[in-house]
Amino acid sequence: MTTSQATTRGKRRARASVPLLATVLAGLLASPALAQAPYRHAGEPIGTVEEMYDGKLLPDAAVSTYRNIDRLFPTREIKAGGKVHELPQAERPLGDVRFTLGEETYDLYDVMALDSFTALLVLKDGKIAFEAYQRGNGPDTRWMSMSVAKSITSTLAAIAIKEGKLPGLDAPVTASVPALKNSAYEGVTLRDVLMMSSGVRWNETYTDPQSDRRALLRAQVSQEAGSAMKLMASLPRAAEPGTVNNYSTGETQVLGEIVRGAVGKPLADYLSEKIWIPYGMEADAEWWLDSPDGSEIGGSGISATLRDYGRFGLFFLDQGRIDGTSILPDGWVAEASQPTKLKDGTKLDYGYMWWTGWTEASIRDKAFAAVGIQGQNIYINPTENVVIVTFGAQPKPTGKEPVDPMAFFDAVAEALN
Repeated sequence: MTTSQATTRGKRRARASVPLLATVLAGLLASPALAQAPYRHAGEPIGTVEEMYDGKLLPDAAVSTYRNIDRLFPTREIKAGGKVHELPQAERPLGDVRFTLGEETYDLYDVMALDSFTALLVLKDGKIAFEAYQRGNGPDTRWMSMSVAKSITSTLAAIAIKEGKLPGLDAPVTASVPALKNSAYEGVTLRDVLMMSSGVRWNETYTDPQSDRRALLRAQVSQEAGSAMKLMASLPRAAEPGTVNNYSTGETQVLGEIVRGAVGKPLADYLSEKIWIPYGMEADAEWWLDSPDGSEIGGSGISATLRDYGRFGLFFLDQGRIDGTSILPDGWVAEASQPTKLKDGTKLDYGYMWWTGWTEASIRDKAFAAVGIQGQNIYINPTENVVIVTFGAQPKPTGKEPVDPMAFFDAVAEALN
């Protein structure tokens, strides 16, 4: 959870007024051949991954880095197919979005500038109601997911359950990840990991060089096969499994290994086979690896286009249906996206690696989101049939998001109603 999320949960959402917005971008229909086109950003100068996590990239360098993260580490391709899930233009574009937080009133233009969004996609009933690109981005731009990848990895675990490759939420972690045997992960279940409640000690502070999160990053930088699981196996237990929630990117690295071990193939290949090709994603994507030809980074490192993130949101909104049949377990979307409970019955405002709504309107609408540091979001509102995607280039991993994005998404959903 970001610092700004924690401090803005109590802020109230105000009502939006809805005069027409005349500036929906035109002419941005992406080519069906995006997967084959040369990547136009490939020659841009980029920073380092350490500068990303330290928050020490100037704005232009941040933008060029975030759309070229496949140059920071080896990646595996998430292949798209030939058939594209079309996203037609909505007959009625997004109207004026205006809302109040505390004593301040904001509109769409304020939020784009203040929250450093470099792209915004709004889908209503599966159609594009608004689409905008900034800082040289376009429909062909692949942008970093950051922790949005966690929600995608969680969804792959759900597919593996549906296929019988994972026995269910009570499956022991060590059954699929032998590297964690005789570690603090003994007795931890898949459900515990999905809820980030394994009880294994973890410090997620991105900017602290001594944190566990930075230790995991160093393991990734080393590009030594097995180094991430070696780190996870070395961590001590801080609580009994299922009793305490502690946000942990390491937990998602473990989840990725669980899925890989269960399905017997890389996460990128599984994602391509189960969602990217059959649902009709438009462009190939990339996913960071922990070593050359190694394992995907379960909690980060996907690089995909704005519209394909939007299509993933639509796939999840529609209960994981492809050609009319869901590839997810019955009831998974509701269970994964709404508050869960720890073993003692304590309500947890977190699903299975999805953030539950934290504003009055989002809670009412059962809205939820995949959230990544520095401004990455896939917001899903099942009540209003709305999906919103943002690309962000905020100057620090957390704490530099002046406007609560959930309040903005609420206002957008209302403006579309």
